[in-house]
Amino acid sequence: MERKSNRRAKESEENHSNFEGSEQDKDYKTSLITLNVGGYLYITQKQTLTKYPDSFLEGIINGKIMCPFDADGHYFIDRDGLLFRHILNFLRNGELLLPEGFRENQLLAHEADFFQLKVLSDAVKSRWEKEQLASRETTFLEITDSHDRSQGLRIFCNAPDFIAKIKSRIVLVSKSRLDGFPEEFSVSSNIIQFKYFIKSENGTRLVLKEDNTFVCTLETLKFEAIMMALKCGFRLLTSLDCSKGSIVHSDALHFIK
Repeated sequence: MERKSNRRAKESEENHSNFEGSEQDKDYKTSLITLNVGGYLYITQKQTLTKYPDSFLEGIINGKIMCPFDADGHYFIDRDGLLFRHILNFLRNGELLLPEGFRENQLLAHEADFFQLKVLSDAVKSRWEKEQLASRETTFLEITDSHDRSQGLRIFCNAPDFIAKIKSRIVLVSKSRLDGFPEEFSVSSNIIQFKYFIKSENGTRLVLKEDNTFVCTLETLKFEAIMMALKCGFRLLTSLDCSKGSIVHSDALHFIK
């Protein structure tokens, strides 16, 4: 009799445990929401979508705003499905994080306004304004003789990050070829000054070490800068010094997107 009583108690505990487990699973499943945004399906948690009170998504989830359903019973929102990725990431992270080279600020700002996320809208517009300002500013890099700044190469571009990329590339190559780095040349914010320049018979200016070992030619730097610019989507404008007759003989290169 006692054995049967123990067995029944054990079965009762197991049933109670299974019931609690099933209730927890049920609660977890109901906290997951699937959204169909312009044909793209996104699965996230209810707490993510309701993070900002009075937003469009919070209104849908809490029944304040009527929203149609697709054929599978998912909420359907007729907006840009690809851009919604950034909306959802903002809700998850609490900050604006966009991939490098993102160029759809205006569209994303419109999406943020539609979803009534003022914090996100303000962040996107601020980012957009900074990019617009930066695009109007011309940045330059000067590669020159430390004794004669009139000699050398100047690279102009309206993208500071591209100038920084070229600068780091030149420093990297020079560092690998110059045993005495950094004595052989100095680097400032916008100027790289090599210690030794010499002019060859055909007018080409060469960067030399003290022991007459070639580091590279300015023509090499020009062509590498041009190739890097084209790969990054920039266009080469007319040389700023057209009197030289060709890009190879020019003292300046101007890139723009």
